[in-house]
Amino acid sequence: MNKKAVVVFSGGQDSTTCLFWALKKFDEVIAVTFNYNQRHSLEIECAKNIAKELGVEHHILDMDLLNQLAPNALTRNNIEIKEGEGKEPPSTFVEGRNMLFLTFAAVLAKVKGAKHIVTGVCETDFSGYPDCRDVFIKSLNVTLNLAMDYDFVVHTPLMWIDKAQTWELADSFGKLDYIREKTLTCYNGIIGNGCGECPACKLRRNGLEKYLKIKDNK
Repeated sequence: MNKKAVVVFSGGQDSTTCLFWALKKFDEVIAVTFNYNQRHSLEIECAKNIAKELGVEHHILDMDLLNQLAPNALTRNNIEIKEGEGKEPPSTFVEGRNMLFLTFAAVLAKVKGAKHIVTGVCETDFSGYPDCRDVFIKSLNVTLNLAMDYDFVVHTPLMWIDKAQTWELADSFGKLDYIREKTLTCYNGIIGNGCGECPACKLRRNGLEKYLKIKDNK
């Protein structure tokens, strides 16, 4: 059985939790990070440092074309970070990002002889991003298999859990403090607890507070 996996890795809470999940599940793990000149570019350094510390093979792929095609709050300093209104996604939504990331991760996986791809997308706390939905992941999984004539399996360990349960998963690996201190989720590029004000920080903090309250009551 093929036990090699490629993890789509940003250095944030979710992808780092997925990296630890993959390290538990697979014999060999490769991390891939995408550089699209994102506003919080420090996440690339964060990902490099974590991969190095864990001894994980790490690839950084240039995706600058995504920056050119999809102006948004993560790629432009002059676009305000704000939550979505009505059916509109937040200003941080990057059109086609997960489709492109998973496609290039699949190319890398095939070259490396890996059949498993791991991504931290989540439909429970997905902020309205259409490319975080389970139906999209399943559809793309089929497309990748057909396009490359290869039996990929796309894993989404966080798909049906909320942020509190994501913290619980990290804690089950003994990595809660590691992820609290060394990952970067903040849209303003502050490692750890972040700025506390952006939507990503609020979601992360609320999930942590909810989990710690549950843990204390057990």
